[in-house]
Amino acid sequence: MAFIAMFIVLSCFFSASAALPNALNPPPFNKIYAFGDSFTDTGNTHTAAGPSGFGHVSNPPYGITYFHRPTNRYSDGRLVIDFVAQSLSLPLLPPYLHTKKNATHGVNFAVGGATAILHSFFVKNNLSLDITPQSIQTQLRWFNKFLESKGCKKSNPSGPECNAALDDALFWVGEIGVNDYAYTIGSSISGDTIRKLAMPSFTKFLQALLEKGAKYVVVQSLPTTGCLPLAMYLSPQDDRDDIGCVKTVNNQSFTHNVVLQANLQKLRKQFPQAVIVYADYWNAFHTVMKSPKKYGFKEPFKACCGSGEPPYNFDPFATCGTPSATACRNPCQYVNWDGVHLTEAMYKVMSDMFLNGTFSHPPFNYLLSKKHRQG
Repeated sequence: MAFIAMFIVLSCFFSASAALPNALNPPPFNKIYAFGDSFTDTGNTHTAAGPSGFGHVSNPPYGITYFHRPTNRYSDGRLVIDFVAQSLSLPLLPPYLHTKKNATHGVNFAVGGATAILHSFFVKNNLSLDITPQSIQTQLRWFNKFLESKGCKKSNPSGPECNAALDDALFWVGEIGVNDYAYTIGSSISGDTIRKLAMPSFTKFLQALLEKGAKYVVVQSLPTTGCLPLAMYLSPQDDRDDIGCVKTVNNQSFTHNVVLQANLQKLRKQFPQAVIVYADYWNAFHTVMKSPKKYGFKEPFKACCGSGEPPYNFDPFATCGTPSATACRNPCQYVNWDGVHLTEAMYKVMSDMFLNGTFSHPPFNYLLSKKHRQG
């Protein structure tokens, strides 16, 4: 195992180093607050509470590429939020539930398996088995408690403690909503119903952040979820789009994102003092899947870590981290890590597209320039 680990580290080292977004000195922000699901979670989930089928995130080979050990991240290494922190010359964010470490430079509230809709909805519809109980509203409550622990009270929102906690902070909201749709697979609940319930809840969350004084907010859309091995595994072969992914699932995420963009535009009008950036995860992901070799990927559909089941190296009953699963030797050549979550290499490409490319609207550089002018 040690030899394989060293091989993986060496085979991906140069790729991981070369494409890291340029670090900024001095840092434009002194802290980041992150929210979202397992694509953004840096350790709030442990084995017992992880999403069904992916509750082995604390076992090897998770974390093998960069950290050389599991860190409760759903990847072989760093996530988008890790690359964001490093590009802003900040430390990696500690998870809120385990913030014994210094939280001076921000906190990550994201939880693997989290939903946009309140957990009570899934309980009411008998869909709560093995589902993470935390929603985006739970993360908002955690954030409020964190602010209170810093002396920022509701009774004095403009006080020095609140200013210290909120000023010079970047709010990074990772994708949220994928789990809402996934948890209802096989039920009579339609995708339209999920979208109509998820969007108001998520918008309410964003509104609460902005009302508290968040000035710089990045919101990731849903990715092309139809390209994940899990979706491919569950769908019929005739349900495919122009890039070989599951058409109905990608269309569902696309429609969700259209509504999200409209809601963000309304929030921009309601909070003109804030910069709200839409990170277009769907089109960034789609662009890579159209030309994977251009971005260094040889395996766009097959999971790197899995049980060996063809054609996707994926079995929902023997996922990464279980005794029967093994990892490929070159995860940097794979888009997908474990059937649902991405490799560090793919997260690196996505982060570069958001921070330095054309897949953020307005561009991330615009947000940085506004921050620079406002001091």
